[in-house]
Amino acid sequence: MEKILFYFNRIREQLWFRPFILCLLSVGGALIAHQADRFEIAKHVPEIDAESLGSLLDTISASMLVIAIFAVASMLSAFASASTTATPRSFKIVVTDDVSQNALSIFIGAFIFSIVATIALDHGYYEKAGKFILFLLTLILFSTVILTFLKWVNRISRLGRMDHTISQIEAVVSKSLSSYIKHPHHKGQPAKGEKPGEIAVLATAVGYVQYLQMESLQTLAEENGLTIRVTCLPGKFVHKNYTVAYISPNNNVDLAPIMEKLNEAITIGNTRLFDDDPRFGLIALSEIASRALSPGVNDPGTAIQIIGSHERLFFLWNQKQSPAEGKVEFDRIEVPDIVMEDFFDDAFRPIARDGADNVEVMLRMQKAFAALATIDKPELKEWAIKNSKLAFQRAEQAITFKPDLELLERNCLFKNLGR
Repeated sequence: MEKILFYFNRIREQLWFRPFILCLLSVGGALIAHQADRFEIAKHVPEIDAESLGSLLDTISASMLVIAIFAVASMLSAFASASTTATPRSFKIVVTDDVSQNALSIFIGAFIFSIVATIALDHGYYEKAGKFILFLLTLILFSTVILTFLKWVNRISRLGRMDHTISQIEAVVSKSLSSYIKHPHHKGQPAKGEKPGEIAVLATAVGYVQYLQMESLQTLAEENGLTIRVTCLPGKFVHKNYTVAYISPNNNVDLAPIMEKLNEAITIGNTRLFDDDPRFGLIALSEIASRALSPGVNDPGTAIQIIGSHERLFFLWNQKQSPAEGKVEFDRIEVPDIVMEDFFDDAFRPIARDGADNVEVMLRMQKAFAALATIDKPELKEWAIKNSKLAFQRAEQAITFKPDLELLERNCLFKNLGR
């Protein structure tokens, strides 16, 4: 079930999925109106002229096809804009925009509904009650289309724009990072290091780890009396000579099928996913900042905006956790955590490198480090100070105007703390 849900989420992200579901519902709705003729409600409903109902359905079918084509063209333009102006990694997030997908689904669903209902109406499929129910469904559908179109026009005007793309990525990263902070070991045990007698399990594919099926790993460990120490997290690139896990068998068991099942429980794909990989989201945001700081774009304001996004994301560590959030559910599985250094490198190192000669960007970064140092987490404060020093060292080599460098030095976190 865990694996089915993972692949269902991947299918749900596809652009065709929701229109397909709405098409099925539309066909069902157009045909189910006929069931009203079986009940004694024909005496209590008004007579609906088949010709006027057919004209309404023809109007919907003619307009919905045009609007659906227009919607697809607008969405593709927005997707291309996001990939070009922001980062290609943003495409996966922009394409899953709920408002746009729902709008496209309703437009296509309305078109299919009108076509099926028109054919059924022309062939005398509906009687008095059926025509009335079909008329009500058509009015409801028409109202839904109008409201959806208005909402979609407002969204498509922002979809693919830089600010909106950054907000979408930040929202996805916030969800992924919050989940990691609550369960840094994926509800398993923290990795305790090497143990005598451990047996290495090599990967059977080359690619990025996308998902750890913890329930499957726990079941495998319980059935065979094992302890499993996973060595890779979502986002890690592995190859066929890479050790993805170590097992500590407590008895004589056949290791071949165990290793095969263990590899099946570690999903490996060609690309990284945002769901369980918070570092990937930070990298995507930093890529936008790096592109904005390139000489061809020269947009330091976007880089400053990204630093603000990173600051908000790091402040997720400031939230207090409840005892239930740290509860271990998979006691036979050991999972490593992500070191804080990696989070800082992903978020700030590219911006510090590419914006080293821009005093405004470097000042905003130093203010961000000072803010992060106030979080009640010693490890986070330590790396904020280290990165403050590294960022200033980069600026020292890039900024030639002495007053700018002196201004930056006065605002450096590590200088103010005497480190």
